[in-house]
Amino acid sequence: MASAVCPVDVICLCSADGTLRPLRLQLEDGQHNLRRVDIQEIVSVKPVQYVGIEAQIFLCRAFREGREQLFELRYLIRSHAWQLLRWIG
Repeated sequence: MASAVCPVDVICLCSADGTLRPLRLQLEDGQHNLRRVDIQEIVSVKPVQYVGIEAQIFLCRAFREGREQLFELRYLIRSHAWQLLRWIG
């Protein structure tokens, strides 16, 4: 998958206190097919603020292409948008 930032569809759980937990994401591959990725574990969550943008970075673990991989998801708070930042490994 490309390492460029790309918007993705995410299904997430929002608890009563407002905490988000992404469960699954859907992205488009190079052949314009939609791929579903089920998130196995949230490794860490880091709130970030830069140049007036408030976001949360989720480090997630999932099985993709037959192996376990880490990836970073960014949730932009003001626009309520999800972005796939990069696959790790």
